[in-house]
Amino acid sequence: MREFADKLAAKPLSYQRAYLGSLVANHVKSGNLEKYYQILTDFNFLMAKIQHPEFGLQALIDDFNLVDGSEALSHPEYNPEKAKALNLIRSVLWMSADILERDKTQLAGQLLGRLLHFNILAIQAMLEVAKQWKAAPWLRPLTSCLTPPRRGLLRSLKGHSNSVNAVAITADTKWAISGSYDNTLKVWDLTTGDELFTLNGHSYSVNAVAVTADGKRAISGSSDNTLKVWDLITRKELFTLEGHSYSVNAVAITADTKWAISGSYDNTLKVWDLTTGDELFTLNGHSYSVNAVAVTADGTRAISGSSDNTLKVWNLITRKEQFTLEGHSNSVNAVAITADGTRAISGSSDNTLKVWNLTTGDEQYTLEGHSKAVKAVAVTADGTRAISGSWDKTIKVWNLTTGDEQYTLEGPSKGVKAVAVTADGTRAISGSWDKTIKVWDLTTGDEQYTLEDPSKGVKAVAVTADGTRAISGSWDKTIKVWDLTTGDEQYTLEDPSKGVKAVAVTADGTRAIFGFYDNTLLLWDLTTGKEQFTLKGHTSLVNAVAVTADGKLAISGSKANTLQVWDLTTGDELFTLKGDSNSVKVWDLTTGDELFTLKGHSNSVNAVAVTADGKLAISGSRDNTIKVWDLSSGNILASFTAESSIASCAIAPDGVTIVAGDQSGRVYFLRLEGMEALT
Repeated sequence: MREFADKLAAKPLSYQRAYLGSLVANHVKSGNLEKYYQILTDFNFLMAKIQHPEFGLQALIDDFNLVDGSEALSHPEYNPEKAKALNLIRSVLWMSADILERDKTQLAGQLLGRLLHFNILAIQAMLEVAKQWKAAPWLRPLTSCLTPPRRGLLRSLKGHSNSVNAVAITADTKWAISGSYDNTLKVWDLTTGDELFTLNGHSYSVNAVAVTADGKRAISGSSDNTLKVWDLITRKELFTLEGHSYSVNAVAITADTKWAISGSYDNTLKVWDLTTGDELFTLNGHSYSVNAVAVTADGTRAISGSSDNTLKVWNLITRKEQFTLEGHSNSVNAVAITADGTRAISGSSDNTLKVWNLTTGDEQYTLEGHSKAVKAVAVTADGTRAISGSWDKTIKVWNLTTGDEQYTLEGPSKGVKAVAVTADGTRAISGSWDKTIKVWDLTTGDEQYTLEDPSKGVKAVAVTADGTRAISGSWDKTIKVWDLTTGDEQYTLEDPSKGVKAVAVTADGTRAIFGFYDNTLLLWDLTTGKEQFTLKGHTSLVNAVAVTADGKLAISGSKANTLQVWDLTTGDELFTLKGDSNSVKVWDLTTGDELFTLKGHSNSVNAVAVTADGKLAISGSRDNTIKVWDLSSGNILASFTAESSIASCAIAPDGVTIVAGDQSGRVYFLRLEGMEALT
């Protein structure tokens, strides 16, 4: 659909600004909700807006946020199916934001890969237009191969090398600050998902983090027994707060940003002056570790949760304990306070949350539903909902008016240790033991669709010469044969005794060569299902294997950065080629000479395939991308970002159908589109 972009670009800048910048807002102002739906399900509009230098992705997401959900419900033109379509598209934009910020040509691929299975008229109509996009080469998913919008999940932020213990959000909702067991804090852009910078200084795990109301400073608590105050503008440490004799587990800041209150494994709370860095006073009373602390909006009271199974309410003016909240049967790990200061919500290792009346000290009710310890809790600014994170790998959203569970968010692969909620109550941020930070949309409560992954990663994939079948090999010691017409699994070979790392198929489709983790290759007869012979010679695991068009030679690549060329008639090794891991190298198999190097991946390259005419190469990398290369110029023609590290890739004889497997177990079926744009 190059014509649309060309026509728009030919218009005066004032027209472009009005069309892309004001069109959606004008329909909202005039109450024309039907036009609002129509514009935001128009693929050409979406692509034009994110590509325009004056607007971009965030401006497009802002268009989707113009209509409040509650307002739309009462509108005479409200259409629930079209409203759902908009929510799904907006979720895809959020989920793919970091990808689209780097490469806007991946919009069509991200929409198709995440929305293909949704049987919604507006979605399917938009995707039909997206399929025809030809302004640049791109890889079109043929199946629903990417994680679709599901209950709430917007994106995952990855960068920490160990569990994420704490997370906080600036009041303007632009940044999140995370603290990790890797001793660092990271600052994230919640619009793009990018890591902005890392704060280093603690010598042990960062267990707690809070941010001042103006978003200029963060305070972290650590297992090194200290707190550190950071300037988020200069990205420097301002000073260190020393006084606790054991690990600092929790920290909160008063709304006026003058004081910080910390809780420690030494059973105490300390109150600090954030201007001078001085310790003002200590609060004693708990008999075991203080795990959580929160402070009321007026700054007069603090509430602490402890491993002694209690919460205590402290008067920060008199520096005295007001009363103790008793009811939990196990350690209290988390506490949050409603904005009006009337209620506290606590989370405990007894798997429950409790809601407390801070005026009387009475327990109002208990929230039950988690199957393991509740490690984190946050409350929305309007005090109507609580969000809890648990060791059971879920996040639950609770209605604080009725005490009912609204819905459950599932996504972290390990226990949730931290939760924060944005000031507008639309997003929650969770930190998990799986080293990730996840951003959740709290405005959508509908369960969508989840892909079921194999138990182990797909490490290898190849396509038969007639393009009818794909063969994939997995760490779970199985080989699967797939029908490329339907995408269905035909059958499974379970004979291999070790994990498969690489696979290639001869041109006649009768034999497959597999590379294994035990440094060997195996030649397999696909007609009889029998092993022919084993190729031995590599000193490290075999990452990749390819076969020449005449079926006489196989070329295998090893983790030791070597390639070996094999005679498939005799099984003999002919010669060895030496390379490196982060690039693609082109070799002359007659002489063994390196011809040139293709550079563009940001991590190691795990798989490579070449089209039958020798004009294009396809590479898969640990950077989660599949790239298509022009072998005459060395340029990258197209790229597709997958869910996980690409372990294998192959291309069908038609030169445009690509199959790839990733570390998480997904198999991707893609088609190279838009090559006309190069002519």
